Amino acid sequence: MTKYIFVTGGVLSSLGKGITAASIGTLLKHSGKKVGMLKIDPYINVDPGTMSPLEHGEVFVTKDGAETDLDIGNYERFLDTSYLKTSNFTTGQVYSSVIERERAGGYLGQTIQVIPHIVGEIVNRIKAAGEGHDILVVELGGTVGDIEGLPFMEAIRQMKHDDEVAGTFFIHVTLIPFIKAAGELKSKPTQHSVQELRRIGITPQMVIARCENALPKTFKKKLAMSCDVSNDSVVEALDAASIYDVPMSFLRQNILKPIAKELDLGELEPDMEEWDNLVKKIVQPKGKVVIGFVGKYLALKESYKSLTEALIHAGAHLDSRVEICWVDSEEIEEKGAEALLADCDGVLVAGGFGSRGVEGKIQAIEYARVNKVPYLGICLGMQLTLVEYARNVLGLEGANSVEFDENTPYPMIYLIDNFLDQSGDTQLRTHQSPMGGTLRLGEYPCDTKEGSLLREAYNGDKTIFERHRHRYEANPTYRDQLEAAGMIVTGESNGLIEAVEVKDHPWFLGVQFHPEFTSRLQTPNPSILAFVDAALKSE
Repeated sequence: MTKYIFVTGGVLSSLGKGITAASIGTLLKHSGKKVGMLKIDPYINVDPGTMSPLEHGEVFVTKDGAETDLDIGNYERFLDTSYLKTSNFTTGQVYSSVIERERAGGYLGQTIQVIPHIVGEIVNRIKAAGEGHDILVVELGGTVGDIEGLPFMEAIRQMKHDDEVAGTFFIHVTLIPFIKAAGELKSKPTQHSVQELRRIGITPQMVIARCENALPKTFKKKLAMSCDVSNDSVVEALDAASIYDVPMSFLRQNILKPIAKELDLGELEPDMEEWDNLVKKIVQPKGKVVIGFVGKYLALKESYKSLTEALIHAGAHLDSRVEICWVDSEEIEEKGAEALLADCDGVLVAGGFGSRGVEGKIQAIEYARVNKVPYLGICLGMQLTLVEYARNVLGLEGANSVEFDENTPYPMIYLIDNFLDQSGDTQLRTHQSPMGGTLRLGEYPCDTKEGSLLREAYNGDKTIFERHRHRYEANPTYRDQLEAAGMIVTGESNGLIEAVEVKDHPWFLGVQFHPEFTSRLQTPNPSILAFVDAALKSE
C-alpha cells in the first residue's frame, strides 16, 4: 500500500512548499523509491486554464493534456518524470464531480454535505494519485487557517486512520521572521500555525523553517519543543543560490532520517552525485551567454517559469550561466529591436495570447533573421516567424494571423478548426476550451526532416514527442511559397506544420510546441539546449 507525505504551509504564502515537496520527492526517488506527486489547489476554478498569467502565473500542461498548477512543472523538473492530470486537482473539480454524481442519482437521495461527501471525494482522489507508487508526496495549496482549505485538512486528517493507507507523515513549512530592530528570530508565528493544525486534528511530525539566516541550536531546540517534534525534525530552508540546491541542503541536514523512521522505509542513501555536479555548474559556471527574452508578461516572470528554468537546465549542461535580458515587446515597438537586442547572443520569442506587443515580437524576429543571430521561436513565436517572413521576404503586405486580424488578405496563421474542416482529420486529438474554442493540448508526435537543425538537436530522432497549448495553426496553403523562398518546414504532425527553419542562417528555429514543458535539470530539452549552445558559440 502507498505511504503518504503531506506538506502544509503556515503563517503566509509563497514560502516554497512546492520546492520543498519536489526536493523531498527527489531525495526519495534517488533512494530507489517510486514516488508520486500531487498538488491540491483550494481555488474554485476547475483548473487554471482560463486564468490570466498575471493572476496565476504559468499554466503547466501535462503529457495527457491537463492544464495544471505550475508546481506540477517543478515536480517534473526535479523528479525527471512525466506526471498526469491525476497529479493536480482543485476545489472546483471536487465540487463538480460531487454535484454531477448527485444529479445522476449516484447518492441515492442522500443529503449532500461537506462531510462525508466532499471530504470523501478528496480522499478518493488522493488515493487514486497514489496508486502504483511507494510514496505519494502531497502538497496542499494555501495556508493553514484559510477557510477554503478546511475540507482538505479534514481529508488528510482522516487518512491517518484509514486502513487502506500504509502510513502518513505530516510536514509543516513555516516562516521564522527576523526582527531587525530587536535583532531576534521569532518562533511565535510558527507556534500559532502549529496550534491551528492541532486544533484541526493534525500534529506535524516535521517543521521546515523558512529563514534568511541559519538558526542557532538553542532556537531549533526551542522550536522542536514548542511544536512537539524531535530535534532532528526541525529543518532549515535557507534562501538558496538555486532552487536545485534545496535537495542538497536538505540532504546535508539528514532530512530523510525521521521520515524513514516514521514510515518504516529502512535506511535511505540517495545517489545525488550527478545532481550535485549540475547544481555546482549553475552556481559557479565557467561561461556566460546572454539571451534576449522577448515577451509581454514581464511584470510577472512566473508566467514563463518553465521556459526560464529550461534555460537554466541548458546552461548547467553547457557549464555556462544563461543571463536573461528581459525585453518587453511593446518597448521594441517604441525603440526598435536593435536598440534592445544588440548585446544579446541569442533571441528567444516566447508564446502568449492576444495582440498586445505582437508587432514588437515581429521586429525582434526580423532582427535575428537579418543579423544572423541564433533564434528560437516558441508557439506564438513560431507563428509570428511565418508572418514576418511573409511580409518581409515574400512581400505579402498585410500578412498576419487571424488571431490579430480576421480580415488579413494573407492568413498565415488560422484557427485549428479551419484545418480540421479542410483535412477531415479524425485522429487529431483536440480539447474543447471552457470558453468555446478548440485547443491542442498535451503531447503529440512530430516527424522531423532529415538534415534539419531540429533532427540534429534531437540526436537524429525521426519522431519526437512534445507538448502543446494553442488554438491557432500555421496555414499550409502558403507552405510552397515559404519553402521556395528559403523557409523550410522541418517538423510535421498529422499534416500540421510543427517547425520551420531558415536556409543560410547559422541557427534559426521556430517550433509550434512548447519544448520547455519537457525540460528537466538532468535531461534538458534538446531544442532549447541546441539553441543555447548555438548562442554560446556565436559570441
